[in-house]
Amino acid sequence: MSSSTNGGNSSPQYSSELAFALTLADRADAISLSRYQALDLEITTKPDNSPVTDADKAVERAIIDAIATKYPSDGVVGEEFGTSGSKDRYWVIDPIDGTKNFMRGVPTWATLIALVENEAVVASVVSSPALYRRWYASAGGGAFVVEGGSVKASPAPRKLTVSKVSQLSDASITYADVQGWGARRQAFEKLLDGAWRTRGLGDFWSHMLVAEGAVDVAIEPSLALWDMAALDLIVREAGGKFTSLDGVDGPFGPNAISSNGALHSAIVTALNQGSK
Repeated sequence: MSSSTNGGNSSPQYSSELAFALTLADRADAISLSRYQALDLEITTKPDNSPVTDADKAVERAIIDAIATKYPSDGVVGEEFGTSGSKDRYWVIDPIDGTKNFMRGVPTWATLIALVENEAVVASVVSSPALYRRWYASAGGGAFVVEGGSVKASPAPRKLTVSKVSQLSDASITYADVQGWGARRQAFEKLLDGAWRTRGLGDFWSHMLVAEGAVDVAIEPSLALWDMAALDLIVREAGGKFTSLDGVDGPFGPNAISSNGALHSAIVTALNQGSK
């Protein structure tokens, strides 16, 4: 996929940062695809018992090095190498969101890149080369997806708009896992029982489908900032809403709901019934 926005409107204030983020995604795709399904893929276990591959580390290191060259005063928050630099303006990196899928040859994985300025996400890219899709957005500039039959193809970007579904009984809901809901487990199950359609997709893919208008709600019970920052802006620029399960705006909480906006209050209410 090309790093060009190919006609997608972007906010003039952050157009250069978005263009840079797209070039970072090009670098990331080249590295991750070269290691995807590799017979010699190196896998280790982190202190939290989650897996990490040599591809995760190589992608994040390449992105950090590029940021240090282009924007040396910016900070970085990365999944693999931690936090450094400015807290007022910083890049949030998940080198491979969906590492377990990447390890097993499941194509649902992506590199997530976001720029945060004054505690608001202002530019972001989600690049999933094995799915032949790349989503991106800048503050005030709309959200777009580039898709094609080849990762080297550069078709015109498509502007994203969330769905207009307004009743939970008509809603398509995606979720990450049935585990991890704790005190909200019963409310979670009741919510799914009342929906029109439910699917356990998880990771970035659920939230990007919300932005595309293909599903109406995505919910996840346990996440980190690098899992959410890039998703938040794309969903919001597509006309949707992104909050914690408690309804707090933004990607800075421990979990997430993304929705078309029309369903959001009902989802927050449903997930917090009897949980406190």
